[in-house]
Amino acid sequence: MRCFLFLLVHFIFLSLFGNAARVVHDWDIGYLTVNRDGYTTRRAIGVNGQLPFPPVYVTKGDTLVINVHNSLDLPTSVHAHGLFQHGASYMDGAGLITQCGIPPGENYTYKIRADQAGTFWIHGHYNHQNVDGLRTPLVIYDTEPAVVDYDEDVLVFLEEWYSVEFKDRMAEVFNPLINFPPPPSFPYGLINGINGNHSKPIRFTPGKTYRLRVVNMASTEWFKFSLPGHRLQIIEADGIDSVPHTVDGLDLGPGQRYSVVVTAHDTDEYNYVYNTTLYANFVPFIPGQNPRYYQGLVEYKAGAPIKTIAQPADQLLEWSDDIVLRALDREPLLEQVDESFVFTISSKKYSNNVTLAILDDISFQPPLVPPLFSAMSMGDLALNGSVYGPQTRAHVLRLGEIVEIVVHNPTILDHAMHLHGHAFQVTEYGPSGGGNSSTSPPVPVRTFSEWPMRRDTFVVPAFHYTKVRFRADNPGVWMFHCHMDVHFAMGLAVVFVEAPDVLQQQQTIPQTLIDMCHRQGISTSGNGAGNQGFNLTGLPPLPS
Repeated sequence: MRCFLFLLVHFIFLSLFGNAARVVHDWDIGYLTVNRDGYTTRRAIGVNGQLPFPPVYVTKGDTLVINVHNSLDLPTSVHAHGLFQHGASYMDGAGLITQCGIPPGENYTYKIRADQAGTFWIHGHYNHQNVDGLRTPLVIYDTEPAVVDYDEDVLVFLEEWYSVEFKDRMAEVFNPLINFPPPPSFPYGLINGINGNHSKPIRFTPGKTYRLRVVNMASTEWFKFSLPGHRLQIIEADGIDSVPHTVDGLDLGPGQRYSVVVTAHDTDEYNYVYNTTLYANFVPFIPGQNPRYYQGLVEYKAGAPIKTIAQPADQLLEWSDDIVLRALDREPLLEQVDESFVFTISSKKYSNNVTLAILDDISFQPPLVPPLFSAMSMGDLALNGSVYGPQTRAHVLRLGEIVEIVVHNPTILDHAMHLHGHAFQVTEYGPSGGGNSSTSPPVPVRTFSEWPMRRDTFVVPAFHYTKVRFRADNPGVWMFHCHMDVHFAMGLAVVFVEAPDVLQQQQTIPQTLIDMCHRQGISTSGNGAGNQGFNLTGLPPLPS
């Protein structure tokens, strides 16, 4: 009974026309003045004069066409988070990595093949414009029935909203005259685009079954989501179907998504509430500021009394946990690792009194030539990571090899790590030294049970490591970065250049992208400095 009308119309279209649909969106991205949280009026980034952006819905097999006009005063770009972009890495939208930004006043068209199904989102990937509003959910309906049948699809997208623009927050972070870190900010939570306590009800009909797609589009903080009186059956995480697993609540890091199936009660005698909690465990606990609690209505019947569900203090809820989830397709553990990377998250204060974030011994800065253009133009030298520049920390992968990444986090901050172009097998969590290494009893190492869950964004908890694996089967240039935008802006990122020899044979960068770079004075060939060979003269010096 899942979305029968939608699928019936789509199948009729396919039978009549023989091709998947082209779903076209025209986006004029520009500034507007909004009050989203009910407290602060400020400048933000919207589309076609509105915020939030309307969610995007397509069906697997469709082509999503986004015609972007940039009405901002800075370049912009658009990234479909979680889509692999097979055969079209130049459509990934990572600013100064796979494309130059779209200049102010200009247009560019993204053509994105919806080869996957599930719950994703689209956001800006230039100057962290997603933090100021350039973000929206992307739902790709499957043409095959879900593992658990349901009647209706419900989208719940969660955001945090700051009282000032991202550039003003980062000006504090990078100000050498201000002690690092600057005082914490305490954003408000938004549910489906508005203050969380004023969101529209989720309407349930007795006896029906619902798929709730819950998306954390926050730029820094975590969300918890629960629906007391109902159990949530996880069937998807980050666009990957899972063996159904029942929990009481969802815990989502920035960039993560879940689909859960919920069966309504048989009577409309009561209404219920759903709870969302916006929190950051790396800033002080202050009642009313961190965490912030929000409640929305699950409405069975207008005016019905709300049934309060009391949770005993000694009864712990079972929260979502990707190490216990199992991939529905039963893909076994990728064995015989060919390439292993061990990254440690840290930070360092440099001689200019500015603190930067470090991953893999460097603080990432984009080179003068976007790495995708270097990979396409450097011939055999593209197989040598040095040509991309030292601040890029490019790691070259061979086609088909199994890659293991271990991220150690010996800090007090949780981190949400995202890789473009792939989904990881999440295989292991464990203690990583620091404040948690001497706990009694010691924190155990936790490994997958069977068929490790895959997802494109995983969390590395404070004082822990996380181990993941993926197969390098997608030639392109892919960022691996923290999805907490302050940390990303501070340099917590590296680049994987995947099978550049194959990439050169199979893909061609559109001339429109090349011309767009040239109009901004950005070279589209050569090494990271725009030179030939290993001559990197002209690159800014590394911080000291």
